[in-house]
Amino acid sequence: MNSVVELVILAAVAAVVLFQLYAVLGRRVGRQAEDLAAAQGAPVPREAAPPMVPGVADSAALTGIAALRARDPSFDVGRFMQGARQAFQMVVKAFATGDRNTLKPLLGSEIMAAFETEISEREREGRSEQVEFLQEPRADLESLGVIGDLAKASVRFLAEFRSRSKGPEGEAVDDRRTAEVWTFQRNLTSRDPNWTLIHVDTAEA
Repeated sequence: MNSVVELVILAAVAAVVLFQLYAVLGRRVGRQAEDLAAAQGAPVPREAAPPMVPGVADSAALTGIAALRARDPSFDVGRFMQGARQAFQMVVKAFATGDRNTLKPLLGSEIMAAFETEISEREREGRSEQVEFLQEPRADLESLGVIGDLAKASVRFLAEFRSRSKGPEGEAVDDRRTAEVWTFQRNLTSRDPNWTLIHVDTAEA
C-alpha cells in the first residue's frame, strides 16, 4: 500500500515539473523541425532573422543575391567579392602604368575610352606612375540586381596606396586614401562568367 502511495506522489511531482517546463519552454522541448533543417543546410523559416553575409551592406543586396542565384545557382558572393577586390587592385595599378592590355578585358567600352584618354594625356606630357597598396582594400557589396539578362553589382571600396610618379618637374611620392563605388556588369546569357567595370563614382571615406 505504501509503495502505491509513493508512486502516486512521484507521478504528481513529475507532472508538476513537466508542467513548469512546458510553461517556460512552450513547445520547443527537444529538437524541432526547423532545428533539423538548419543543421542540414535547408532554408531557414520566413520568421527567422535573415542570415548575415560578410561584406554585404544591406538587405537589398541580399535580395539581389537571391535574384541572381535564381538565374545562376553557382553564384557565390564570397568568391565574387574576392574577385572584385582583385579586379580593383589590378585596374588601379594598370591605369597608373598605362597597361592597356590588362585594362581592356576588365573594363566596359565607355570607361575604357575614358581611361584611354587620361593615359594618352599622361604619355604626351611625359609622365609615368606606379601604385603600391599599403594594405588590402576594404570592399562592401552595396547593391546587386538583375534586369533582363544583365546582372549589375555596386561595390564600395576603401583603399590606401602609395603613388610614385615621374614627370618633367621630377619625381614625387604621394600617399593617398580613396573611397569609390564601382559598378560591375555581367551578361547572364554569355558563356563568359567574368564581370566588367562599367562605372566609377566617388564616395565618402
